[in-house]
Amino acid sequence: MSRKSPLAKRSEKGLLTPDNCVLAMIDLQPQMLFGVSSHDRQTIINNNVLLAKAAQVFGIPVVLSTVESKAFSGNTWPQLLAALPGVEPIERTSMNSWDDDGFVAAIEKTGRKKIVLTGLWTETCVALPTIQAIHDGYEVYVAEDCCGDVSLLAHDNAMKRVYQAGAKPVTALSTLLEWQRDWAQRDTYDAVMDIVKTHSGAYGVGVEYAYTMVHGVPPTVLAPYQVPAPAAHD
Repeated sequence: MSRKSPLAKRSEKGLLTPDNCVLAMIDLQPQMLFGVSSHDRQTIINNNVLLAKAAQVFGIPVVLSTVESKAFSGNTWPQLLAALPGVEPIERTSMNSWDDDGFVAAIEKTGRKKIVLTGLWTETCVALPTIQAIHDGYEVYVAEDCCGDVSLLAHDNAMKRVYQAGAKPVTALSTLLEWQRDWAQRDTYDAVMDIVKTHSGAYGVGVEYAYTMVHGVPPTVLAPYQVPAPAAHD
């Protein structure tokens, strides 16, 4: 789903564009999700996959990071890895990814000063790198509906803290639409509509309805799910 040809230029003037930001996704792992009680867990997965697919459509670099995947947290969700082919997680021991030289170097390598950031949990793995990245001169946009915490209080306090530090709240869908910006941009239109129909609930159903009932387009037919072959054992 990643873009190979150049995109039509979007105006910036303080907004996110496909060529001025990087997507950072932190600790989207089973053990971290187990501890979330602030939001619906399946919705968090859905929103992160939406954002990952959108990054591929718009050619936005993605920095994916994990903490203690072998000893505690488990591997990155397979749904997310499937949406990010070729993106290898940066493994850390630190709770704060901004304390990890490899993570910071990966962000710096993109040459972009705007970071769209998601992660678990909000109060630690999102708040701490957000505050320090802003201190180091980055603009951070926290995709709040991609995050979660051990309680709603913990999540809300973390978001207040990052707002006070200067972070900007966004959602997965608002970020997708900000990258698209203009429905006349046909280079990404069809791919964006596919993401919306798959991941955006009533909005996606409305798009499908308009296509089929108003414009007479044939209904979308999704490919059947293929059950993976059993893993071989010695």
